Amino acid sequence: MKVLAIASALTLVGSCATLSHKEKLQNIKDSVVFNDTELIAKYSKTITSEEINEHVYRFSSDEFLGRKAGEIGHNKAVNYLKDYYIAQQIPSPLGNDNYFQQVPSEVFPDGYKSSQNVLAFIEGSEYPDEILVISGHSDHEGHTEEVIFNGADDNGSGTAAMLEIAQAFQIAKTNGHGPKRSILFLHFTGEEVGLIGSRYYTNHPIFSLKNTVANLNTDMIGRVDDAHEDNPNYIYLIGSDRLSTELHFISETANDEFVNLELDYRYNSVNDPNQFYSRSDHYNFAQKGVPVIFYFSGTHDDYNQPTDTAEKINYPVLTKRTKLIFITAWYLANNDTRVAVDLDS
Repeated sequence: MKVLAIASALTLVGSCATLSHKEKLQNIKDSVVFNDTELIAKYSKTITSEEINEHVYRFSSDEFLGRKAGEIGHNKAVNYLKDYYIAQQIPSPLGNDNYFQQVPSEVFPDGYKSSQNVLAFIEGSEYPDEILVISGHSDHEGHTEEVIFNGADDNGSGTAAMLEIAQAFQIAKTNGHGPKRSILFLHFTGEEVGLIGSRYYTNHPIFSLKNTVANLNTDMIGRVDDAHEDNPNYIYLIGSDRLSTELHFISETANDEFVNLELDYRYNSVNDPNQFYSRSDHYNFAQKGVPVIFYFSGTHDDYNQPTDTAEKINYPVLTKRTKLIFITAWYLANNDTRVAVDLDS
């Protein structure tokens, strides 16, 4: 994650709110109903700690040399992602096995080469022109002559989650339960040097941003921070209610009915001194009016250090977090109406 948000829905229902506003919020909350619970439970079980473990260890291995954007290690990493999607029979929206959106060197800081965003696509059955984007960045800090910055949490954890979610949706589609809306799995380059890949995509989108219903962004979701040493069963949510009250309640209902994590909103404030809302790739979608959720498990002593390694990931908790994202995505992709945008960014 590269070194804002709004208060939770409870803030929206503060003491100065009118009764009609409270009723409006309650109506939105009551409208979120998960009808296909058996299917959701079935396909969420395909997301396993063992497979997530395998992806994190591989993606953060020395083989990829810290995945610095534009360098040989990152090129190997994006080809790993491409090969995975081909093996899962998940196509590219660009066709002809071309899974890469080339991001030119001109948009990077001096000294960086061009590199790639990776795109994989599951087409919707009923609303194929409406797109849900599930994202995370693939790059990290690279290496020196002495050490490799493996980036297991940042962002091997989010990358592994994306691959498992994509597989779950593809299995569902193969079994005749494909999403109604299309889902774009989008791995960004250049996040570590200024959200470059996501900015490039949102300025040169493959699919119209007006038809992009939401962005669920994963960045550092595999660890347990100091604030939760006694309760690792949590995830930070940032931005879920900034552009869409409905999105916030979809997320909360998904958690309440299926996962039961503690949803921690402490960084979901415009006054948060960390300003995490503007520090990962979802921000470029939010700036274009697309509702977002940023999933995050907090910083730690290994953040941007060569000690951010795969054995330090909490795999059972990462698996639960991945299932929450999958279930939220399932609702967004399958509800009869697209998620409503109702708030200012």
